Amino acid sequence: MASRPQKLDISLDALRIPTQGKSYDLCSGWWPGMPLAEGHPQFQVLTYRSPRGQRNQKDLGFLRHNTVNFGFISELLMCTTHTGTHIDALSHVTCGPHSEWHGGYRADECLGDFGPMCQDAAALPPFICRGVMLDIPAALDMERLDAHQPIGPAELEKACKHRGISLRSGDVVLIRTGTMDGWPDQELISRAEGSGLNLEGAQWLMQFEPAAVGADNVVLEVSPSGIDGDPQPVHRYLLQQHGIPILEWVYQEELARDGVSQFLFLCLPLPISGATGSMIRPLAIV
Repeated sequence: MASRPQKLDISLDALRIPTQGKSYDLCSGWWPGMPLAEGHPQFQVLTYRSPRGQRNQKDLGFLRHNTVNFGFISELLMCTTHTGTHIDALSHVTCGPHSEWHGGYRADECLGDFGPMCQDAAALPPFICRGVMLDIPAALDMERLDAHQPIGPAELEKACKHRGISLRSGDVVLIRTGTMDGWPDQELISRAEGSGLNLEGAQWLMQFEPAAVGADNVVLEVSPSGIDGDPQPVHRYLLQQHGIPILEWVYQEELARDGVSQFLFLCLPLPISGATGSMIRPLAIV
């Protein structure tokens, strides 16, 4: 049975934020060979049917009487839903000897041949709420963070003060590291490689009860974690323990250029049963 999307109340205050009618596309785009997190399959677009193949094979019934040489092109996508700009479902991260994801669901009981049977992408809610961007490099007077530079409570507080932002319950909090400055140039990306949120920073954010937390980098959190034996403590803390979805590769350079720090945030994950995430095209509207 397919999961039903969780309900997330729409804040009427968030709908009142836009005054200019201007939208910012926060999406990375997708193409073969694009930057990708370690351990995931490369994104591929394969032509599945072509006009020439249809004419030669003559295997499609609706094209048998076809005096105008009508044809079509269709494709097969081979990828992980964790490609480019995406959101992690709560079943994405597991921990412990029974590989439990959020809610205490065990892989040996709740993982089928077609993916997790609960807390999958089909259970993710649509996000229509206030979004805030915490521009860490701007607050620190940097172009982009240094490689492997952590973001903790001090940096988050400084970014809030820099733009006069007060976080509220239900916000989607986006963190800019500058990793996507020059996207998708791999050399520029590598300059900020591994920078990101540390566990103390995630714990600081949780006091404000965010609806989701995201960043413009590959895994949101700093790498290496600095905690022996705990490779991704921020994912474990937010996703597995507290049920807070994580967004990654969220493009924020135009927001930073224009000094935009709060906006109406729109994000509609694809309700794919059994998927542990969804590729998304989020928008910021001011």
